[in-house]
Amino acid sequence: MENLWELIEQVQSALKRRQFQELKTLTAEMNPVDIAEIMVELRPEELLLFFRLLPKEAAAEAFANVDGDVQVELIKGFTDAELRSVMDELFVDDAVDMIEEMPANVVRRILKYTPADVRQTINELLAYPKDSAGSVMTVEYVDLKPDMTVRQAFAHIRKTGVDKETIYTCYVVDSNRKLIGLVSVKDLLFADYEDKISDIMETNVVRLDTLEDKEIVAQTFSHYNFIALPVVDKEDRLVGIVTFDDAMDVIEEETTEDFEKMAAIVASDTDTPYLRTAVTSFFKQRIVWLMLLMVSSTFTSLIISGFESSLSACIILTAFIPMLMGTGGNAGSQASVTIIRCLSLGEVEFKDLFKVIWKELRISTLCGLALGIVNFGKMLLVDHWLMNNPEVTPIVAMIVSLSIVLTVVVAKLVGGMLPILADRLGIDPAVMASPFITTIVDVLSLLIYFGFASVALGI
Repeated sequence: MENLWELIEQVQSALKRRQFQELKTLTAEMNPVDIAEIMVELRPEELLLFFRLLPKEAAAEAFANVDGDVQVELIKGFTDAELRSVMDELFVDDAVDMIEEMPANVVRRILKYTPADVRQTINELLAYPKDSAGSVMTVEYVDLKPDMTVRQAFAHIRKTGVDKETIYTCYVVDSNRKLIGLVSVKDLLFADYEDKISDIMETNVVRLDTLEDKEIVAQTFSHYNFIALPVVDKEDRLVGIVTFDDAMDVIEEETTEDFEKMAAIVASDTDTPYLRTAVTSFFKQRIVWLMLLMVSSTFTSLIISGFESSLSACIILTAFIPMLMGTGGNAGSQASVTIIRCLSLGEVEFKDLFKVIWKELRISTLCGLALGIVNFGKMLLVDHWLMNNPEVTPIVAMIVSLSIVLTVVVAKLVGGMLPILADRLGIDPAVMASPFITTIVDVLSLLIYFGFASVALGI
């Protein structure tokens, strides 16, 4: 595809010159996702005109892919017929995603022009918990009966499949709509027309519960590499499916949420891009954790104040505090991020806590010794000899180096344990990432440092 900005300029130029046929030709072969990217960059007065020039199906799909604020802008300009047409083309799960982000007055208008049966389905999907499989599933799937022949199955797919989100995987249900198997179109193509579905279906079906957490949904897709997964209720009745594109959205949301928590940012509830998000929104996301971390840093100040007399007796110790705290924070962050990833992938659980401790103990000992040895040599060679600093004596170098060794060991143990303990208590492990771990390690590293200094120097 041509450069996006070149396309946007071409679209804006054609709109300005009222060259509508040129626009239709330009967008005729374009992917609706690319069209959505262009729509986001158009001015409000250009947006509605451009949308009305798009083919019906491409317009609906592009509408489903644009940001919520762009959708609101379009809906405000839609005629009743246009709104009804767009809603007819949208998949139900896309309509639900859209409605969740809309102002109440816009939602009322949308539901007004939505068919009664679709409106009922939308309301049912909206009733599921926000982070559940039920909230991201679609009810547009192909189901078959076990007593159907392959010939009848193909006829059923041709009749009903045009409006389904996927037809490659078909789900077999009994008279009570209980999920009993599945067949793929590949299975059907290689079977005889008179074969029964019950004879060729796969009965060992991986399924999701409607209340399953979205993170489990994403993990299941990653583990099995399916293009769709069935969702069942407590009676094992098929109520919907989650497709791989919805799973990708879930993975993106979960990853973004984890990154935000790991960076000490309150998780955002909007999909609005960075450049289109208000400054005040970012302020609200960041200020709470910044204040908490600022207050928690008071502990480090209290510790330094408590050892003020010791520091005055050996001023040079003060110069190495930032390096010691930084090394400890980095070591703890490495361990915590590794364990958080393992928890999200299901590689470790609470029962593995002592295995993690033993592993991190060995890792941290090797890292700590390597850092301590290098630091000892650096302080004597660079600080003492090259920079001719007589205060950096071998005993001071030994205090700092031993402090680094023990700080790295403690930091990695803390970084490895806290996410597992948080997960056990039902707290998101991502909360235990860099800022939180760093604050704890800062306190511990100072206690270790001043403890060694007090013993070695007698201060």
